[in-house]
Amino acid sequence: MTTGASTPTYPARPRRSRLRTFLPLGVAAWLVLEIWLLTVVASATNVVVVLLLLLAGLVLGSVVIKRAGRRAFQNLNEALQRGGAPSGSSNGGGNGLMMLGGLLLMIPGMISDAVGLLLLIPPVQKALGRYAERTVDRKLREAAAQSPLGDAFQQARMQRPDGKVVQGEVIRDEPRDTPQDPRPPLTR
Repeated sequence: MTTGASTPTYPARPRRSRLRTFLPLGVAAWLVLEIWLLTVVASATNVVVVLLLLLAGLVLGSVVIKRAGRRAFQNLNEALQRGGAPSGSSNGGGNGLMMLGGLLLMIPGMISDAVGLLLLIPPVQKALGRYAERTVDRKLREAAAQSPLGDAFQQARMQRPDGKVVQGEVIRDEPRDTPQDPRPPLTR
């Protein structure tokens, strides 16, 4: 005996990305490896040396972050005084990677300290910066191809690639319906 009611069908769940699948496993493995390495160093030397290494990493990381932040603020201030957009290439760039290196130095552990020190080397910063820029450009192109807006993302970036704004005035050919008022529209 059927009453005419059917069981509801649910759409298939979207497939889980690889990043969401493996990131928690990678973080757990990294934490275990950091703790194991700290115990190996502590058994080879003593606990005081490990604590001094962790304290040195904390102090060095905070100095690096402070220096990178000061440099980024100085670049922004100079760009605003020039009247243009801030650019990372005037001082070599790399403030973001330098801050990331300082943060990794501040995190307790030997592996994070090694990666943080590696990020402080200028050639590594330049190579990672170029790689990140290419990746972001590729992802923007992919998003533009899949977006219903088409390539609006790319068009917006191509209008002023150097960040300069050209001052100008709009001249209309058709007559206006209202009499000329010299005041801007918000003050009428």
